[in-house]
Amino acid sequence: MDSGDDRTSDDLIQEIDGEQRCLEYKNNCTGFKQHAWRIVCDNCKCERECHDIHHNDFVNVRDRTGLQNQLQSNESSFKRNSTEERYAWIPPNLSRDKIQEYFVQIPSQKVPLLGTPGEKHREKQLIIQLPKQDFSPRYCKFLEKEYLQHYADFVNERQRTAYDIAYVKNISEQTSECYQCRGNMIPGNIAVVVPRLGERYPFHPACFVCSICKELLVDLNCCIKNEKIYCERHYAEQIRSRCAACDELIFTEEYIRAMSKDWHTTHFCCWKCNDLLRGQQYLLRDEHPYCVLCYEILFSNTCNECGRSISVDSMDLFYKNKHWHDSCFLCSKCRDSLIYKPFGFKTDKVYCASCYDAAFATKCDVCGEIFRTGTKKIEYNGKQWHEKCFCCIVCTNSIGTKSFIHKDNDIYCITCYEQKFFTRCIKCNQVITTDGVTYGNEPWHRECFCCPNCQRCLNGELFTSKFEKPYCAKCFGELFTKICHACNIPITELSSRHWRNTLCIF
Repeated sequence: MDSGDDRTSDDLIQEIDGEQRCLEYKNNCTGFKQHAWRIVCDNCKCERECHDIHHNDFVNVRDRTGLQNQLQSNESSFKRNSTEERYAWIPPNLSRDKIQEYFVQIPSQKVPLLGTPGEKHREKQLIIQLPKQDFSPRYCKFLEKEYLQHYADFVNERQRTAYDIAYVKNISEQTSECYQCRGNMIPGNIAVVVPRLGERYPFHPACFVCSICKELLVDLNCCIKNEKIYCERHYAEQIRSRCAACDELIFTEEYIRAMSKDWHTTHFCCWKCNDLLRGQQYLLRDEHPYCVLCYEILFSNTCNECGRSISVDSMDLFYKNKHWHDSCFLCSKCRDSLIYKPFGFKTDKVYCASCYDAAFATKCDVCGEIFRTGTKKIEYNGKQWHEKCFCCIVCTNSIGTKSFIHKDNDIYCITCYEQKFFTRCIKCNQVITTDGVTYGNEPWHRECFCCPNCQRCLNGELFTSKFEKPYCAKCFGELFTKICHACNIPITELSSRHWRNTLCIF
């Protein structure tokens, strides 16, 4: 690329319409107004790509970067197919079916279909991934003449060794492996190929992303460094520092490193008043630096006691969204300092423990003593207890955080409640906590309801009773039914001698 490209600004695509409001703060932004040197709107302070981007024509890589020769086929393919397919951009030299196959494999919200969020996403990524100031010095407002050669060397080296535009093609019959995810590439499907890497290293369409920002590489533009793939922005930042304020690469030997970012020495300024912060105390708010004066005006809290601003050099004590100077954090009644002491808070005022207890403390419903400041209080059903007073009425053990049952204004632990109120088995006299059996108007555990002779469980079985006790049929017959003299089987009574039935008479 010729860094001395002499096209005028009128020949280049218009990116930002001054009337376009911020997409995030529409009601608070009257339109994009370029800051003198920051890449933000002077109205809403949002970055330029956060505004609705306006273009006079379709956007392509040549317009964005100034590259002309090697991209002619890309541009012609774009003009031939974009209207037909209704896309802002399409991979060049592909059939309609292959174009559709490509777009199916990338996230739907990033497909650059005209009039959709995908079109706006692409336009935003063009600005982010291909910053124009990285491609032509005419867009660099802060590149001094003595560093023009350094800039040219950077551009030429990038074009010679790193910058590339990938293309989409069918995978050969030989099975390949995706360069990014190492997954299999199925023969016959499409893949993204970077000329500098060669066709032996294809990508799934969705895997062709920058190693830093993880975004799809816009219009297949990329840079290669140390066998990793980058968008141009993040490639450039591997080579040169970038000013966090103006977004230009830094070619001067002297610059400022602060807040884990790099800055031109004249651009490390207060976010509000633009005063230089070099060698000055500054404070951070929402990742922006402020001088002390602006920070105090914009963000310092007001003391709840004296009503004055709390400076950044003072201790700021706060409680329930109220703030105090350390010297103003006093008991509202006796005026003793409350720093490092227990205190109470009532009607927006603070009190020492003694004054708060005397004026506002409530009493325990069991012992009648007040709840002193700093002690635990348990509240339930309109009543309140000291922790030590919240006990089971039967065993007097402290409930603490254990489960309990409230009955007739008394508190019971689970064990005592079961012992006192649960039904007991008539046989074993133990509490029945699960389903039981009722027989003869008496409760039984299921396992306790059994034949007294053989101990067989009668739950769900046929049984009869004798002497008010349940017996299984077998035991009842053996114990209480008359036996046939011939066959020894229980029978009905026929005479003074007993037989099972007439079939046994002989």
